[in-house]
Amino acid sequence: MKTTCRFILLSLTAVLNFTLPMTSSHAQTPSALAQAFAPTGTLRASINFGNPILANKDANGQPVGVSIDLATELAKRLNVPLSLVVFDAAGKSVDAVTQEKADFGFFAIDPVRGQGISFTGAYVLIEGSYLVQNNSPLTSNEQVDKKGIRIAVGKGSAYDLFLTREIKNAELQRAPTSPTTVDFFLTEKLEVAAGVKQQLEMDAKRLPNLRLLPGRFMVIEQAMGLPKTRSPEAQAYLKKFVEEMKSSGFVAQSLMRHKIEGAAVAPATPL
Repeated sequence: MKTTCRFILLSLTAVLNFTLPMTSSHAQTPSALAQAFAPTGTLRASINFGNPILANKDANGQPVGVSIDLATELAKRLNVPLSLVVFDAAGKSVDAVTQEKADFGFFAIDPVRGQGISFTGAYVLIEGSYLVQNNSPLTSNEQVDKKGIRIAVGKGSAYDLFLTREIKNAELQRAPTSPTTVDFFLTEKLEVAAGVKQQLEMDAKRLPNLRLLPGRFMVIEQAMGLPKTRSPEAQAYLKKFVEEMKSSGFVAQSLMRHKIEGAAVAPATPL
């Protein structure tokens, strides 16, 4: 079947919708399972462009990355068309799945998000780091949580949720999205920026007089998830799917193909 693409821009959320009819090389799963995953008849995957380790755009503006590879494989196995619903921030992607405007997505595991989303085991581990200006007196992660320190973080990101719980003395200030965190940090003249290590490294190359603090302040467990209202059968199937994608080498090969460094395949999760 010839692949077609459809582009729709939704002004309020800056979302792109890519509909990709799929054929399957696997045995067709029972229609009841496909219906449980895709009640509209199309499997809608919530994709977050705010994390370049998981999703990005190629030279033609098409979505690429391990998230897209996993979404495509899941659609093949369910033998249903795939629609990529693309967002510029993690919080918007979470809301889409929680509100069932998308059927599943790719998220950092977090108890707040877990109130409305059923997570699989992690498939990728990602480091969270701090960035400062070259002339900053800060030299270690342990020095960040002090009075008078203001930390820029992407609103609704995994780092925002984690630091909201963990930071006791410093002040969090939220950028609109994770990719804009460093620009926000500079514009507001803050002391620290927090985010995906790879994104911060790219920003440090793009902008002068910036450096990362050594080490990491957290490790993010990146998983797939679907609305908690979906059937137990669908939740169990997705968990098994992720474990197979790890054990078969699918995730590792995808990371290599997209030249992703600094992310590791997560260990097996007991089912």
